[in-house]
Formats: sequence, structure tokens, C-alpha cells
Amino acid sequence: MHIFRTKTVSAGDCADSGLKRCLSAVDLTLLGIGAIIGTGIFVLTGIAAATQAGPAVVLSFIFSGLACAFAALAYAELAACVGGCGSAYGYSYAAFGELIAWIIGWDLILEYAISVAAVANGWSGYFNNALAAIGLALPDYLTMAPEKGGIINLPAAAIVFLLMGLLITGVQESARLNTVMVTIKVLAIAVFVAVASAHVDPVHWDPFMPFGWFGHDLNGKPIGVLAGASIVFFAYVGFDAVSTAAEEARNPMRDVPIGIIGSLVFCTLIYILVAGLLTGIVPYTELNVSSPVAHALQLLGVRWASGLVATGVIAGLTTVMLVLYYALTRIIFAMSRDGLMSPWFSAVNRRTQTPVRVIVLCGLCISAIAGLIPLGELAELVNIGTLFAFVLVCLGVIVLRVTRPELKRPFKTPAVPWFPIFGALSCGALMAFLPALTWLRFVIWLGLGIAIYLAYSYRHSKLAEQTAD
Repeated sequence: MHIFRTKTVSAGDCADSGLKRCLSAVDLTLLGIGAIIGTGIFVLTGIAAATQAGPAVVLSFIFSGLACAFAALAYAELAACVGGCGSAYGYSYAAFGELIAWIIGWDLILEYAISVAAVANGWSGYFNNALAAIGLALPDYLTMAPEKGGIINLPAAAIVFLLMGLLITGVQESARLNTVMVTIKVLAIAVFVAVASAHVDPVHWDPFMPFGWFGHDLNGKPIGVLAGASIVFFAYVGFDAVSTAAEEARNPMRDVPIGIIGSLVFCTLIYILVAGLLTGIVPYTELNVSSPVAHALQLLGVRWASGLVATGVIAGLTTVMLVLYYALTRIIFAMSRDGLMSPWFSAVNRRTQTPVRVIVLCGLCISAIAGLIPLGELAELVNIGTLFAFVLVCLGVIVLRVTRPELKRPFKTPAVPWFPIFGALSCGALMAFLPALTWLRFVIWLGLGIAIYLAYSYRHSKLAEQTAD
């Protein structure tokens, strides 16, 4: 069985994909910022601080950011020399062969789909808070998943449908909206930083590390700074989504690495600043709520700032969902084009130049997940999938340096093989700190994917057709 057959690709292979090349380096950087700054900082910061790391959640962000930095350098090199809208899926196809490519593609589908659903949960919390401020709050049974005692999280399901319509209209229009909303989001963060800086009380940072570096609670769930790092890692999910825009970038070999690294550096600095201020203005035990940033400002009595931040967060979380949803459709588009999924998924609408079928199908599935599954379980499942992808991308840089030394590399990861090795080890370590149940779900998902590959993808692969010819 030729399950490790590799695909010979280069950054210019997909010039005639049917997708529209219209994104600049600035657009790509803003797409990255739009995807990264969202639920992780506005929602999960409070959960991680209250239940796992305390004020030392700042250290959790630093550890996660360091692991992502190594992975980002690897993504930047592969995006420049391999390209394609398949992101880590395409890179793995060139480095490790078809089976590993299918596994990572299947993994990315899980990552992006669940990411959108998880962010929709966070968006719903802030949206309902905004409605409550004007006396129109939705009842609990319409804002909670069945597991939490509700019927459906209606706002979470509804926002996915709205984004579906936007993505169908075209990537350029989506990028313009993303730019506007990123601006609003950054302004909201600036308001929080300005207000919080004047209310910091160092007493709230003592004890700084109440849960230690790593341990387990009475129920056996991992806690501590390192466990917190494996959760707030979700805050960094998104910079890799920039690589899925390679076929719609004007100059992908130059602009995609700029977008990946630029957005990650900017967001890491923002995360450290916001996490430090958030735990410095209120006790960390008060932050285990769906909207900790706005909630903290309410506890300070600065309601006008809380309202402004909530509005900015709603806009900001919308951009996260938009970019991750976009990335999901491009992953499936790339896999379909390679024959690993039905060609039905790679059809491009002539008028909008977007894969409308994939956008609609993904929207229906994500909306159901967002409405019926609570946030915490979603975030953990996203993290393990993302970390697994990062490990393979880091290793892919090393493999391609050996097997494809002739590839033109406009951007090179420094200190190869050490930086990629550090990236693979650090991301693998964060995976180890995730709960056993998350690992079980992940293994079941991968098992299902391998079954689909053996039943359909292996025989319908474009590489299989070429071998037969």
C-alpha cells in the first residue's frame, strides 16, 4: 500500500485554483490578529486563572506563546516554500506522505470546526450580557447547552449562520469586515488597559501561584501553571489560519510569513499585558465567568468601560469565528482537490469565487455543535488537535530540509533543527497536560478518520490515479 506517497508541490503550484488573489501582507496580518485575539483572552483567561493557575496565568501565556513561536517559524518557512491553502495538511503531504497528510487534515477539520463553535459560545455570553444591560436578556434555556440545563445556546448557533452568509459573498468582503472589527477589538483592549492600569492592587497577586506548577485537583483534573498553559493555548489558535489564505494572497511567498509572525508577536504582548492587569484588579477567584474582562470592570464600578469593552469583544470574537470558519473551508477545499474527499467539496462558485457548498455544509454542522456543547469541553478538544498539528509542522521543516533541499525558501526557520525540535517538544509537552478524556475523544476522532481514508480516500486520491496511469 502506497500510503506514504508524497506530493511534489511548490508555492506556485496552485495559481489556477479558481480562488481570487486579493489579500496583502497587511490583510493577512489583520486576519491573524482577527483570528487570535478572541475567546482565549476574553473568556478563557478568567477560567484558567480561577481554576488552574491564579495570577500566574501570565506565566501560562508565556509558556504557550513560546511553544507557538517555534511553531510559527516553522509555519512561515513551509508557507513560503510549499504554499497552498491546505496549511499543515499540504505541508505534511510533501514531507511525510499521504496517510499522515490525511490524518493532519482530518485533525485540522476538528481544530477549526470546534474552534468556531467554542468561540461562538464565548460570543454568546458577551452578547447576552449586552442584551441584559438594556433589559432584553434571553432566558437561560436559550443560552445554555443541554448539559448545562438549557435547550440550546441560540445566539451561538445564530451567529454561525450569519457568518456563513458573509463568507459566501467573497473573501475580499470578509477581509474588509475583519479589518473594521479588528480595529474595534484593539480599541476595546486599549480601553481596558487604560482603566485597569489605574486600579491595580498588588494584593490580588498574592499568592501568585496558588496551584503550583502542576498537580491534580480532587477530581483528578490537571491544575497549575503548566496545565493552565495547555488551556490558554487556545488563545493562540488562529495564527496558523493565515497559512490557509496562501492561494488568495497577492504575494504568498513574502506576505504569508509576515502575516503569521507579525500577528503572533503582536497578540502575545497583548495577552501578557491583559492577563497581568485582569488578575491585578480583582481577586482571581472572581473570574470564572463567561465574560471575565467586562465582569472585572463591573466589579470596579466602571460600568461605562465595561459596556465599551463588551461591545468591542462582541466585534472581536466575530472576527475570530470568521477567520477560523474561512480556514476550515479552505482545508476541506484542498483535500477535496487532491481527491481525498469527494470532488463535490472543491466546486467554486463562478460569481463569488468561493466554495459555497463547503461553506454551507460546515455552517450547518458548526451551528449545531455551538448550540449543543458547552465551552470548556470544546476548548480542550481544540487544543489537542492544534498542538498535534504544530508538532507535525515543526518536524516537517526538518524532513523537507533533508528530502527537498532544492526548494526555494524565501523565509528560513533559524537554528534548524533545534528550533523545530524545541517546538515539537514544547507542543508535545502541552498535549501531555490535557485531561485523559480529551485524549480519548481525540483518538476516537483520528480512528474514524483513518477508517474513512482506507474506505474512500486511498482509492480516490489524485496520486493514486497518477500511479495507475
